[in-house]
Amino acid sequence: MKVLLCSDSATLAVSLLASQLSDHEIITCPSDTIIKYLDSVDVVIPWMANIDASIIASGHFGLVQEFGVGIETIDIEAATRAGVWVAHVPGRVSGNADSVAEHAIMLMLMLSRHMTITQQSSKSEDWSAKAGIALLRKTACIVGLGDIGTALAVRLKAFGMRLVAVRQHPERGALPETGIEKVYGSNALCEALSIADYIILCAEYTKNTHHLINHNTLAAIKPGAFLINVARGGLVDTDALEAALEKGHLAGTGLDVVDSPTDSLRQQNVIITPHIAAITDVSYDGIAAVVIDNIRRYARGEQPRYTINTPHKLRR
Repeated sequence: MKVLLCSDSATLAVSLLASQLSDHEIITCPSDTIIKYLDSVDVVIPWMANIDASIIASGHFGLVQEFGVGIETIDIEAATRAGVWVAHVPGRVSGNADSVAEHAIMLMLMLSRHMTITQQSSKSEDWSAKAGIALLRKTACIVGLGDIGTALAVRLKAFGMRLVAVRQHPERGALPETGIEKVYGSNALCEALSIADYIILCAEYTKNTHHLINHNTLAAIKPGAFLINVARGGLVDTDALEAALEKGHLAGTGLDVVDSPTDSLRQQNVIITPHIAAITDVSYDGIAAVVIDNIRRYARGEQPRYTINTPHKLRR
Protein backbone atom coordinates (compact mmCIF):
# COMPACT_ATOMS: atom_id res chain seq x y z
CA MET A 1 0.00 0.00 0.00
CA LYS A 2 1.00 3.61 -0.52
CA VAL A 3 0.82 5.93 2.49
CA LEU A 4 0.97 9.72 2.17
CA LEU A 5 2.06 11.74 5.21
CA CYS A 6 1.11 15.36 4.60
CA SER A 7 4.20 17.07 5.98
CA ASP A 8 7.74 17.39 4.73
CA SER A 9 9.18 17.93 8.21
CA ALA A 10 7.84 14.94 10.17
CA THR A 11 11.09 13.01 9.92
CA LEU A 12 10.77 11.18 13.23
CA ALA A 13 7.25 9.96 12.45
CA VAL A 14 8.31 8.80 8.99
CA SER A 15 11.25 6.92 10.50
CA LEU A 16 9.04 5.20 13.09
CA LEU A 17 6.48 4.15 10.49
CA ALA A 18 9.04 3.04 7.89
CA SER A 19 10.85 0.87 10.43
CA GLN A 20 7.72 -1.28 10.88
CA LEU A 21 6.05 -0.95 7.48
CA SER A 22 8.80 -2.06 5.15
CA ASP A 23 6.24 -3.80 2.93
CA HIS A 24 4.43 -0.50 2.32
CA GLU A 25 5.55 2.69 0.57
CA ILE A 26 5.56 5.87 2.65
CA ILE A 27 5.84 9.24 0.94
CA THR A 28 5.62 12.81 2.21
CA CYS A 29 4.48 16.12 0.78
CA PRO A 30 4.06 19.75 1.79
CA SER A 31 0.70 20.32 3.46
CA ASP A 32 -0.42 22.79 0.77
CA THR A 33 0.23 20.51 -2.23
CA ILE A 34 -1.54 17.31 -1.21
CA ILE A 35 -3.63 16.92 -4.38
CA LYS A 36 -0.47 16.63 -6.49
CA TYR A 37 0.64 13.55 -4.55
CA LEU A 38 -2.57 11.52 -4.39
CA ASP A 39 -1.90 9.19 -7.32
CA SER A 40 -2.18 5.56 -6.14
CA VAL A 41 -2.33 6.63 -2.47
CA ASP A 42 -4.26 4.23 -0.21
CA VAL A 43 -3.87 5.93 3.18
CA VAL A 44 -3.56 9.63 4.03
CA ILE A 45 -1.99 10.82 7.29
CA PRO A 46 -3.01 14.50 7.53
CA TRP A 47 -0.52 15.61 10.19
CA MET A 48 -3.10 18.35 10.88
CA ALA A 49 -3.21 19.37 7.20
CA ASN A 50 -6.60 20.32 5.77
CA ILE A 51 -8.28 17.26 4.25
CA ASP A 52 -11.37 18.82 2.71
CA ALA A 53 -14.00 17.54 0.30
CA SER A 54 -11.94 18.48 -2.77
CA ILE A 55 -8.95 16.42 -1.59
CA ILE A 56 -11.18 13.49 -0.70
CA ALA A 57 -12.82 13.63 -4.15
CA SER A 58 -9.44 13.87 -5.90
CA GLY A 59 -8.05 10.65 -4.47
CA HIS A 60 -8.88 6.96 -4.23
CA PHE A 61 -7.62 6.45 -0.66
CA GLY A 62 -9.90 4.66 1.78
CA LEU A 63 -8.42 5.67 5.14
CA VAL A 64 -7.57 9.03 6.68
CA GLN A 65 -5.48 8.21 9.73
CA GLU A 66 -4.42 11.14 11.91
CA PHE A 67 -1.09 10.84 13.71
CA GLY A 68 -2.56 11.94 17.03
CA VAL A 69 -5.82 13.11 18.54
CA GLY A 70 -7.02 16.15 16.57
CA ILE A 71 -9.40 15.63 13.65
CA GLU A 72 -10.75 19.16 13.23
CA THR A 73 -8.98 19.63 9.88
CA ILE A 74 -10.75 16.65 8.29
CA ASP A 75 -14.11 16.93 6.53
CA ILE A 76 -15.63 13.90 8.22
CA GLU A 77 -19.00 14.19 6.48
CA ALA A 78 -17.34 14.25 3.05
CA ALA A 79 -15.15 11.28 3.99
CA THR A 80 -18.16 9.28 5.19
CA ARG A 81 -20.10 10.00 1.99
CA ALA A 82 -17.10 8.91 -0.07
CA GLY A 83 -16.72 5.64 1.87
CA VAL A 84 -13.50 6.68 3.58
CA TRP A 85 -12.63 5.66 7.14
CA VAL A 86 -11.41 8.42 9.47
CA ALA A 87 -9.40 7.34 12.50
CA HIS A 88 -7.28 9.01 15.15
CA VAL A 89 -5.24 7.96 18.18
CA PRO A 90 -6.87 8.80 21.54
CA GLY A 91 -4.48 10.39 24.00
CA ARG A 92 -5.24 7.83 26.69
CA VAL A 93 -3.86 4.92 24.67
CA SER A 94 -0.67 6.49 23.34
CA GLY A 95 0.93 8.50 26.14
CA ASN A 96 -0.08 11.70 24.33
CA ALA A 97 -2.34 12.90 27.14
CA ASP A 98 0.34 12.20 29.75
CA SER A 99 2.97 14.12 27.78
CA VAL A 100 0.70 17.14 27.28
CA ALA A 101 -0.22 17.11 30.98
CA GLU A 102 3.47 17.17 31.92
CA HIS A 103 4.04 20.11 29.58
CA ALA A 104 1.15 22.05 31.13
CA ILE A 105 2.68 21.57 34.58
CA MET A 106 6.06 22.71 33.28
CA LEU A 107 4.48 25.96 32.03
CA MET A 108 2.68 26.43 35.36
CA LEU A 109 5.91 25.99 37.31
CA MET A 110 7.99 28.18 35.01
CA LEU A 111 5.52 31.04 35.33
CA SER A 112 5.09 30.57 39.08
CA ARG A 113 8.83 30.61 39.69
CA HIS A 114 9.51 33.57 37.31
CA MET A 115 11.80 31.34 35.28
CA THR A 116 12.29 33.77 32.39
CA ILE A 117 13.47 36.55 34.71
CA THR A 118 15.51 34.10 36.79
CA GLN A 119 17.38 32.84 33.75
CA GLN A 120 18.20 36.38 32.66
CA SER A 121 19.38 37.27 36.18
CA SER A 122 21.63 34.23 36.44
CA LYS A 123 23.34 35.10 33.16
CA SER A 124 24.18 38.54 34.52
CA GLU A 125 25.22 37.00 37.86
CA ASP A 126 22.41 38.81 39.64
CA TRP A 127 21.54 36.38 42.41
CA SER A 128 18.77 38.43 44.00
CA ALA A 129 15.73 36.23 44.28
CA LYS A 130 12.11 37.08 43.56
CA ALA A 131 9.75 35.01 45.67
CA GLY A 132 8.05 32.31 43.70
CA ILE A 133 4.48 31.07 43.95
CA ALA A 134 3.88 27.52 45.13
CA LEU A 135 1.18 25.34 43.61
CA LEU A 136 0.38 23.95 47.04
CA ARG A 137 -3.14 24.91 48.19
CA LYS A 138 -3.82 26.95 45.06
CA THR A 139 -6.94 26.36 42.94
CA ALA A 140 -6.63 25.03 39.40
CA CYS A 141 -9.55 25.12 36.96
CA ILE A 142 -9.20 22.57 34.16
CA VAL A 143 -11.32 23.53 31.16
CA GLY A 144 -12.05 20.33 29.27
CA LEU A 145 -12.09 16.99 31.03
CA GLY A 146 -11.14 14.54 28.33
CA ASP A 147 -7.98 12.44 28.31
CA ILE A 148 -5.60 15.39 28.76
CA GLY A 149 -7.68 17.14 31.41
CA THR A 150 -8.01 13.91 33.37
CA ALA A 151 -4.28 13.12 33.16
CA LEU A 152 -3.50 16.67 34.27
CA ALA A 153 -5.87 16.52 37.26
CA VAL A 154 -4.28 13.32 38.56
CA ARG A 155 -0.87 14.97 38.49
CA LEU A 156 -1.98 18.30 39.99
CA LYS A 157 -3.66 16.44 42.85
CA ALA A 158 -0.18 15.27 43.87
CA PHE A 159 0.89 18.92 44.17
CA GLY A 160 -1.74 19.48 46.85
CA MET A 161 -3.87 21.74 44.67
CA ARG A 162 -7.61 22.28 44.94
CA LEU A 163 -9.15 21.18 41.64
CA VAL A 164 -12.29 22.18 39.78
CA ALA A 165 -13.19 21.54 36.16
CA VAL A 166 -15.45 22.73 33.36
CA ARG A 167 -16.93 20.37 30.81
CA GLN A 168 -19.78 20.40 28.32
CA HIS A 169 -21.60 17.60 30.12
CA PRO A 170 -21.07 18.21 33.85
CA GLU A 171 -23.41 15.37 34.73
CA ARG A 172 -20.61 13.00 33.72
CA GLY A 173 -18.61 14.27 36.67
CA ALA A 174 -14.96 13.33 37.10
CA LEU A 175 -13.11 10.13 37.90
CA PRO A 176 -12.50 9.70 41.65
CA GLU A 177 -8.73 9.47 41.19
CA THR A 178 -8.61 13.03 39.82
CA GLY A 179 -9.51 14.61 43.15
CA ILE A 180 -11.71 17.18 41.38
CA GLU A 181 -14.07 18.80 43.90
CA LYS A 182 -16.64 20.21 41.50
CA VAL A 183 -17.44 19.98 37.80
CA TYR A 184 -19.10 23.03 36.25
CA GLY A 185 -21.07 23.10 33.03
CA SER A 186 -19.95 25.29 30.12
CA ASN A 187 -22.75 27.71 31.02
CA ALA A 188 -21.02 28.31 34.37
CA LEU A 189 -17.57 28.91 32.87
CA CYS A 190 -17.20 32.42 34.32
CA GLU A 191 -18.12 31.21 37.79
CA ALA A 192 -15.44 28.54 37.64
CA LEU A 193 -12.83 30.94 36.27
CA SER A 194 -13.48 33.42 39.06
CA ILE A 195 -12.18 31.12 41.78
CA ALA A 196 -9.07 29.82 40.04
CA ASP A 197 -5.42 30.75 40.50
CA TYR A 198 -4.50 28.69 37.44
CA ILE A 199 -6.70 28.06 34.40
CA ILE A 200 -5.58 25.29 32.07
CA LEU A 201 -7.27 24.92 28.69
CA CYS A 202 -7.58 21.27 27.60
CA ALA A 203 -10.86 21.59 25.70
CA GLU A 204 -11.66 20.39 22.21
CA TYR A 205 -11.64 23.16 19.62
CA THR A 206 -14.96 23.48 17.76
CA LYS A 207 -17.05 26.31 16.37
CA ASN A 208 -18.72 26.49 19.79
CA THR A 209 -15.42 26.89 21.64
CA HIS A 210 -13.84 29.40 19.25
CA HIS A 211 -12.49 32.26 21.40
CA LEU A 212 -13.83 30.64 24.53
CA ILE A 213 -11.38 32.92 26.31
CA ASN A 214 -12.35 36.44 25.27
CA HIS A 215 -12.79 39.89 26.80
CA ASN A 216 -15.82 38.77 28.81
CA THR A 217 -14.40 35.54 30.19
CA LEU A 218 -11.03 37.15 30.90
CA ALA A 219 -12.81 39.81 32.93
CA ALA A 220 -14.30 37.03 35.08
CA ILE A 221 -10.86 35.69 35.97
CA LYS A 222 -9.65 36.94 39.32
CA PRO A 223 -6.67 39.34 39.18
CA GLY A 224 -3.28 37.68 39.41
CA ALA A 225 -4.29 34.33 37.93
CA PHE A 226 -2.30 32.42 35.31
CA LEU A 227 -3.70 31.08 32.01
CA ILE A 228 -2.24 27.97 30.32
CA ASN A 229 -3.28 26.74 26.88
CA VAL A 230 -2.17 23.27 25.73
CA ALA A 231 -5.19 22.61 23.50
CA ARG A 232 -5.72 24.77 20.39
CA GLY A 233 -4.86 28.39 19.64
CA GLY A 234 -8.37 29.22 18.49
CA LEU A 235 -9.70 28.82 22.03
CA VAL A 236 -8.16 32.18 22.95
CA ASP A 237 -8.80 35.65 21.51
CA THR A 238 -5.22 36.89 21.25
CA ASP A 239 -6.18 40.58 21.27
CA ALA A 240 -8.20 40.12 24.44
CA LEU A 241 -5.35 38.16 26.02
CA GLU A 242 -2.84 40.91 25.21
CA ALA A 243 -5.11 43.53 26.77
CA ALA A 244 -5.53 41.49 29.96
CA LEU A 245 -1.76 41.05 30.26
CA GLU A 246 -0.99 44.70 29.55
CA LYS A 247 -3.45 45.80 32.25
CA GLY A 248 -1.84 43.40 34.71
CA HIS A 249 -5.11 41.53 35.17
CA LEU A 250 -3.39 38.25 34.36
CA ALA A 251 -0.13 37.45 36.11
CA GLY A 252 1.10 35.55 33.07
CA THR A 253 0.27 32.96 30.48
CA GLY A 254 1.84 29.81 29.08
CA LEU A 255 0.96 28.93 25.49
CA ASP A 256 1.90 25.79 23.64
CA VAL A 257 -0.52 26.94 20.95
CA VAL A 258 -1.36 30.45 19.81
CA ASP A 259 -3.17 31.76 16.73
CA SER A 260 -1.05 34.86 16.16
CA PRO A 261 1.95 35.43 18.42
CA THR A 262 2.88 39.13 18.32
CA ASP A 263 5.84 41.15 19.57
CA SER A 264 3.50 42.81 22.05
CA LEU A 265 2.46 39.42 23.43
CA ARG A 266 6.05 38.29 23.80
CA GLN A 267 6.90 41.41 25.81
CA GLN A 268 4.49 40.35 28.56
CA ASN A 269 4.99 37.62 31.15
CA VAL A 270 4.38 34.96 28.54
CA ILE A 271 6.06 31.65 27.77
CA ILE A 272 5.39 30.34 24.26
CA THR A 273 6.38 26.89 23.06
CA PRO A 274 5.87 25.77 19.42
CA HIS A 275 3.11 23.16 19.86
CA ILE A 276 5.49 20.57 21.28
CA ALA A 277 3.55 19.41 24.34
CA ALA A 278 2.79 16.03 22.78
CA ILE A 279 6.18 15.53 21.15
CA THR A 280 7.93 13.06 23.44
CA ASP A 281 9.46 9.63 23.07
CA VAL A 282 6.56 7.97 24.86
CA SER A 283 3.88 9.79 22.87
CA TYR A 284 5.44 9.25 19.45
CA ASP A 285 6.11 5.56 20.07
CA GLY A 286 2.53 5.08 21.32
CA ILE A 287 0.94 6.96 18.42
CA ALA A 288 3.09 5.22 15.84
CA ALA A 289 2.14 1.79 17.22
CA VAL A 290 -1.58 2.50 16.69
CA VAL A 291 -1.06 4.05 13.25
CA ILE A 292 1.05 1.09 12.12
CA ASP A 293 -1.55 -1.37 13.38
CA ASN A 294 -4.36 0.50 11.61
CA ILE A 295 -2.51 0.60 8.31
CA ARG A 296 -1.99 -3.16 8.55
CA ARG A 297 -5.64 -3.67 9.49
CA TYR A 298 -6.80 -1.60 6.53
CA ALA A 299 -4.46 -3.50 4.20
CA ARG A 300 -6.11 -6.75 5.36
CA GLY A 301 -9.58 -5.35 4.74
CA GLU A 302 -10.38 -4.95 8.43
CA GLN A 303 -11.89 -1.95 10.20
CA PRO A 304 -9.21 0.24 11.75
CA ARG A 305 -9.29 0.93 15.47
CA TYR A 306 -10.52 4.25 16.90
CA THR A 307 -12.53 5.23 13.85
CA ILE A 308 -14.85 8.19 14.34
CA ASN A 309 -17.17 7.56 11.40
CA THR A 310 -19.12 4.69 9.82
CA PRO A 311 -19.12 4.76 6.00
CA HIS A 312 -22.04 2.81 4.51
CA LYS A 313 -20.13 1.69 1.41
CA LEU A 314 -16.36 1.52 1.62
CA ARG A 315 -14.09 2.93 -1.05
CA ARG A 316 -11.45 0.40 -2.10
